Amino acid sequence: MKTVNGHKIIEMFEQFSPKHYAMEGDPIGLHVGQLNKPVTKVLIALDVLEEVVDEAIEHGVELIIAHHPLIYRPLKRIDTNTAGGRIIEKLIKHDIAVYAAHTNLDVAKGGVNDLLAEALQLQDTEVLIPTYETALKKLVVYVPKTDEQKVREALGKAGAGAIGNYSNCSFSGEGTGRFLPGEGSEPVIGSEGRLEEVAEMRIETIFPENIEKKVVAAMIKAHPYEEVAHDIYKLENKGESLGLGKIGVLAEEMTLEQFSEHVKRTLDVEKVRVVGDLQSPIKKVAVLGGDGNKYFTTAKFKGADVYVTGDMYYHTAHDAMMIGLNIVDPGHNVEKVMKKGVARFLEKTCREKNFDVEFIPSRLNTDPFRFI
Repeated sequence: MKTVNGHKIIEMFEQFSPKHYAMEGDPIGLHVGQLNKPVTKVLIALDVLEEVVDEAIEHGVELIIAHHPLIYRPLKRIDTNTAGGRIIEKLIKHDIAVYAAHTNLDVAKGGVNDLLAEALQLQDTEVLIPTYETALKKLVVYVPKTDEQKVREALGKAGAGAIGNYSNCSFSGEGTGRFLPGEGSEPVIGSEGRLEEVAEMRIETIFPENIEKKVVAAMIKAHPYEEVAHDIYKLENKGESLGLGKIGVLAEEMTLEQFSEHVKRTLDVEKVRVVGDLQSPIKKVAVLGGDGNKYFTTAKFKGADVYVTGDMYYHTAHDAMMIGLNIVDPGHNVEKVMKKGVARFLEKTCREKNFDVEFIPSRLNTDPFRFI
């Protein structure tokens, strides 16, 4: 098992949830501490409260990855007589770094809203509010016929060739490659100073631009040549649409009352606030983690029977009633699904790379609200 530093862990995380997915002005990234140090334990948290920092200290973690930013607004002072000041003091004293992934984790494929839709058992889901469209690129590489399959498999494993529900998509054409090895070269085929002709295959595939480094590295590793002839083109084709929220359908229709119980059970909440006739039929569901007040009309426009979101305002609820949209508000804290989801992703990635890192989902309930 290999020991890695914080930079490597965040690099892996940002392949899953890149910073450029975030909404403008969102204070994401490193908030406290440094990443240039060995990291063996990471706490995955929704919020960074003082008790969460104490939990991190108890487990001996070196890094906290949180959904909600610790420093949401610029600090004017760090007063260690206050809870906020003590949080930063404890983090620095115990050399614990804090990294925040907020709206970029909401948008990411497999992020907060995908996890909520999965928990609610929604089918045939699509993005509710598109905010980002993945740019696509095409890779063309020339490889000896004997190594074609090895290179194609490496590209597919790196994520190239994904088109809709299909993976490992590529095209191959046969041709002749020519090269003249120069002084100091060590050609796999041919010899220095002699023009060589080789039966080669031209492999074409596409990939989203955010995994370019991974795809190119996999290609070079699998390719037999010391100098790999390849081209990369930007494409006009539309890539995958990402954004806030999801909309999908239930396997079976429910009443609003039954669906509300379903939300409580699947999202692990004690109570929910409900707007609408409890006997209304529910089939199509929109969900958006956190505060989704300003997007309720989009949910209605896209045909949702009910909109599941947190922090619903009084007058917004009236507006939803007037347009015939049911609401189930399970609270902002349901975004806690990200704790196990992010830990699961990073554990899997580290196992594949043989990295010695433990990821610990925070066990603390940081919901400030109680129902009595």
